[in-house]
Amino acid sequence: MPPASPAIVRTVADLRAQVAAWKAAGDQVALVPTMGALHDGHLTLVKLGQTRARRTVASVFVNPRQFAPHEDFDAYPRGEALDAEKLASVGCDLMFAPTPEAMYGQGFSTSIQVAGVSEPLEGAARPQFFGGVATVVAKLLIQCQADFAVFGEKDYQQLQVIKRLVADLDLPVEIIAAPTARAEDGLALSSRNAYLTVEERQIAATLPRVLHEAAQAVAHGGRIDEAEAAGKAALSAIGFGQIDYLEVRQALDLSRLGPGPMGQAQGRILVAAWLGKTRLIDNMAV
Repeated sequence: MPPASPAIVRTVADLRAQVAAWKAAGDQVALVPTMGALHDGHLTLVKLGQTRARRTVASVFVNPRQFAPHEDFDAYPRGEALDAEKLASVGCDLMFAPTPEAMYGQGFSTSIQVAGVSEPLEGAARPQFFGGVATVVAKLLIQCQADFAVFGEKDYQQLQVIKRLVADLDLPVEIIAAPTARAEDGLALSSRNAYLTVEERQIAATLPRVLHEAAQAVAHGGRIDEAEAAGKAALSAIGFGQIDYLEVRQALDLSRLGPGPMGQAQGRILVAAWLGKTRLIDNMAV
């Protein structure tokens, strides 16, 4: 028989009641925040949460506050019934699926800004993005009161912003980082991959290869500026359009490294590039 769907709650009161009951029974809780359109990458986050906590909650909420007016909020893929089936397949206990009205009540006027780590890269390309992310994630962490929260390294800058948020606000939750889940050809799993045509999907598989080559060049003593330029040129030659960034940064705070060799620093190379109408992001350790 197919597994039973997880219970679905839509209000903060119902979410807190269930979590409180679990904690009263001595169970720890892991939260996996998502925007739905779930794929195997999301399910690996749930599975990782299950290694740390007896109970898992996945939130499914397409957050309007992290989309600019010209971005794809209305077109962003949705499918709650299929999401519930996928969560059931890995034994997730609860799906929290609030409406925008439940998440942002009448008169809502609070925004959380995380300075520093949020400002370059995605912060420069999408100025509204991390304010929306920080606000909704803070709300989810407070609403759920989970012991652990799991985020993927594919959204590496987002992960660092959330770690800073939790540390600065003394939120009583441990952030768990999950390695990027990839398809067999190396492309990072993403809900937005569904936008790609068959031809674009084949081209997209070259993105992680180009990133790896640039990372290896820097790791072996090459100049950072030359590796970045070569990576951008390779993507353009393959068929990518606008490249918002391809940069090597300090791993923890994403501050800029010099143009020359990296030396002993711990680095991260990050990219955001357009393929047709789809914006793809990825990153790797250096």
